[in-house]
Amino acid sequence: MRAILVGAVESSRIALQCLARSSPWDLGAVFTLPPELAARHSDFVDLSADARAAGAPLITVSNINSDAAFAEIKAIDPDYIFVIGWSQICGARFMASARLGLIGFHPAPLPRLRGRAVIPWTILLDEPISASSLFLIDEGVDSGPILGQRYFHVAPDETAATLYAKHMAMLDDMLPGVLDDVAQCKARMQFQDERYATYATRRRPEDAVIDWSEPADKAGRLVRACGAPYPGAWTMLDGERIVIEEARPVCLPQYRAATTGQIVERQTDGFLVKCGDGRGLLVTRWRRAREGPLPVHAILGLRAGAKQ
Repeated sequence: MRAILVGAVESSRIALQCLARSSPWDLGAVFTLPPELAARHSDFVDLSADARAAGAPLITVSNINSDAAFAEIKAIDPDYIFVIGWSQICGARFMASARLGLIGFHPAPLPRLRGRAVIPWTILLDEPISASSLFLIDEGVDSGPILGQRYFHVAPDETAATLYAKHMAMLDDMLPGVLDDVAQCKARMQFQDERYATYATRRRPEDAVIDWSEPADKAGRLVRACGAPYPGAWTMLDGERIVIEEARPVCLPQYRAATTGQIVERQTDGFLVKCGDGRGLLVTRWRRAREGPLPVHAILGLRAGAKQ
């Protein structure tokens, strides 16, 4: 089987390595973003070394649906194209360029949570269970038949980084068997039941603003959902953006007489902020442009006229 891989993130690297190790497969090329467009993915991975080790040409494209990309794909004449870790929608011509089909990966229990930003949404929705899914790409949104799926529990204190790592481990474990099945024409396809389909929408930087009037648990969940490898939850202080990288809810009975969003105490491992339910968020890791600690009694949050 001749394959092409299209991707630019960690799941793309894992797929590349699995394809390189699979004897029934010939990896004809790896399509990825040029370095100057790496910012499209906060979790961008340079695939050049892995492609070189696999003996596969590395082709950089900004638009996989372009005439230039189509010409390269047509010359390779792949049986399958693996689109794993690529944010652009697959156009009709691109989808038709593989003789047997396109295979995708989705870090969610399809048909639940089709769409975008599903790792943050899994945490924000407080989902107790997730799954990694390999599927045939069709004209819909993550709606094609499932080729492989692995379920696992989501921890109550799960972060974007730990959930991301779980999905990468599941992909690495699941893909070799799916590759063998597809190459031998023994793939077990499970059609998705549309009755259970749900959708996750794209998340933008402004969706990660911490609203200190919310309960501490909700603010802490936002921090966990938006952290590395994503840009992070954030707040403002006197026009400066403060990224909150790690925090946990705590009881705060001694600071009932404090303003919501106020830094009420500095501790050896961070600082305490009062939330809307009277509890606090203990911030233990944060990032700012200026040097130095945040001042005690300062009030965090967007104010009228503040710059985002």
